[in-house]
Amino acid sequence: MSLFWRIFALNALVLGSATALLLWAPVTVSVPVVLTEAVILVGGLAVMLVANAALLRIGLAPVARLKKLMTTVDLLRPGRRLPERGRGEISELIRTFNAMLERLEHERAASSARVLIAQEAERRRIAQELHDEVGQTMTAILLSLKRSSDEAAEPLRGELQQAQEITRASLDEVRRLVRRLRPGVLEDLGLVSALTSLTTEFSTHTGLRVVRAFGTGLPPLDQQTELVLYRVAQEALTNAARHAEAGRVEVSLRHTGGTVVLAVTDDGHGCGVAREGAGIRGMRERALLIGATLDIASASSGTQIRLTVPDPRKQS
Repeated sequence: MSLFWRIFALNALVLGSATALLLWAPVTVSVPVVLTEAVILVGGLAVMLVANAALLRIGLAPVARLKKLMTTVDLLRPGRRLPERGRGEISELIRTFNAMLERLEHERAASSARVLIAQEAERRRIAQELHDEVGQTMTAILLSLKRSSDEAAEPLRGELQQAQEITRASLDEVRRLVRRLRPGVLEDLGLVSALTSLTTEFSTHTGLRVVRAFGTGLPPLDQQTELVLYRVAQEALTNAARHAEAGRVEVSLRHTGGTVVLAVTDDGHGCGVAREGAGIRGMRERALLIGATLDIASASSGTQIRLTVPDPRKQS
């Protein structure tokens, strides 16, 4: 039954019931209207309005659920659908919306994959240029300053040595940026070694205490999945240092229940899930890239970012 005929039938039912009561009930209307008759008529009108409102609410409930889903749906949290019940225009509308939502989720995942792949390629290019061009140039400057300082007399030697230390610190910073842009340890030694190197460097650079809990027996993961796990851990640590005001961060990686779970937990003040920024949304896009689930639990005692990756051996 279409929505028009459903609403028409509901109103016809209410009006028909009222007409039947007027025909068969011993109720008359005097002129002028007696108080008792007025009370009966007003009461009947109220009953009709309440019944009509209740029936319309029941009939239009699927539209209200569809409206709520349309205003709250987030393509970075896929899988939300409305149940498809019965037939008619409402059910067909819900089925069409669910199909459109599924198509949009697939298109968003595909476009995010292209963007992230291009982003990683650009990171590698920039890292290579920093290493080959800037790094080598600064190394040459450092060697030249050393030769000059060895031959110079005081006080010029002290100034050259100070410039040498500044150049060395800048070179170390360039190398750190290269490692962030292109995690060579991940490509050479694997995920666990890369996370160990990342957390060690993070602790040294920020002064935060980092606790590692890496489980044994991790399943083999493809390169893309390992890169997503590494980038999520990297972004979660950055958020803990910038926003959480934490003193301790725990990074765990375990294989449990047919899934690989990466969790980054800090003891900061909490960031608030409602205030998700570009970093967290970027993590959600990376999770979509490998079919993983990203959960964020934030409270006054700290924040936990949890990435759950399906075991590739279970999917094959």
